Amino acid sequence: MTSDNFSFNLLKEDKEARLGKIITHRGSIDTPAFMPVGTQGTIKSAFIEDVKSTGAQIILSNTYHLMVRPGSERIKRVGGLHKFMNCDLPILTDSGGFQIMSLSKLVKINNQGATFNSHIDGKKFTLSPEVSIKIQKDLNSDIVMVLDECPKLSTDKNKIEESVKLSLSWANRSKNEFGDNPRKGLFGIIQGGIYKDLRLESLEGLKKIDFDGYALGGLAVGESQEQMFKTLEDVTPFMPKNKPRYLMGVGTPSDLLGAVKRGVDMFDCVIPTRAGRTGLAFTWNGKINLKNSKYQKDDSPINNDINLRNLNVYSKSYINHLINSNEILGSMILTLNNIFFYQQLMKRIREAIKTNSFDKFYNEYINII
Repeated sequence: MTSDNFSFNLLKEDKEARLGKIITHRGSIDTPAFMPVGTQGTIKSAFIEDVKSTGAQIILSNTYHLMVRPGSERIKRVGGLHKFMNCDLPILTDSGGFQIMSLSKLVKINNQGATFNSHIDGKKFTLSPEVSIKIQKDLNSDIVMVLDECPKLSTDKNKIEESVKLSLSWANRSKNEFGDNPRKGLFGIIQGGIYKDLRLESLEGLKKIDFDGYALGGLAVGESQEQMFKTLEDVTPFMPKNKPRYLMGVGTPSDLLGAVKRGVDMFDCVIPTRAGRTGLAFTWNGKINLKNSKYQKDDSPINNDINLRNLNVYSKSYINHLINSNEILGSMILTLNNIFFYQQLMKRIREAIKTNSFDKFYNEYINII
């Protein structure tokens, strides 16, 4: 299902868990949804056709990294990121706000924006709300994120409060630069650390500006899973029901289950792809470390039911050899396996919500996967 305009339909609720559909002119996205991460215009160790075959309906790329290399002008020249990377799926672009935190040793922040020294060659870049939105327009992504300051986990509430005020100012400037484009979605980002009052202050400020969706940023940055879930419980009841809810940079399968239980619709994380490149496979019976010597004589496949690229014909013994020999094929097999597992997890979550059985599904798998 496609439409010229961006929209979201909430189809069903099972307690706090939500079943929905995001409509874009490039295709629809069933929610709850997980977005594989293609930071630099590629899902590492995977062809985009294979990523699509797992059931993925949207991917994520990153403004900061594409700004630094290859540069947004090079991508704009061919019509945007979809053509550049040969991807016809909808694409969400992060604004670069997370890199303000993760590359903090290379960043100076003021009210105008963030000045970086490139982690590649030291070249100086300035990323303001206006520049971030302009770059995302050049990338021609379908869901655009406002620039925010994503602070590190801190017990200094005053510092987090200052960050909330700065992020709200940047959100307003991002909205003004974005202008009126009903074909694309612009999402605001809720900050405030683990402080309920600051999170709600941030949310109320963003609701006044009015966005097409609302993301929760500044989580999965060092707090416990319990703290993250408590923050979701504090905030999601106050988020607009008729807009998508996106938890940024999360996470493990249990993170996803717990966040869906608390009303979240969208996720992204490097865990399934990064884990695949280091020998870790996700399965319905739990994680498997294929580097482990106990798999040297295990001739069974990781997953009998996955027939993508005939992955079910590769034995654990063979994959153990590939990973320990640093062969690229090992990364490719496990990356695709893990993306497929995450997409199957989201599909089964959606089916459970549809049949009012999410709690049963949650209880069955929360301590396994």
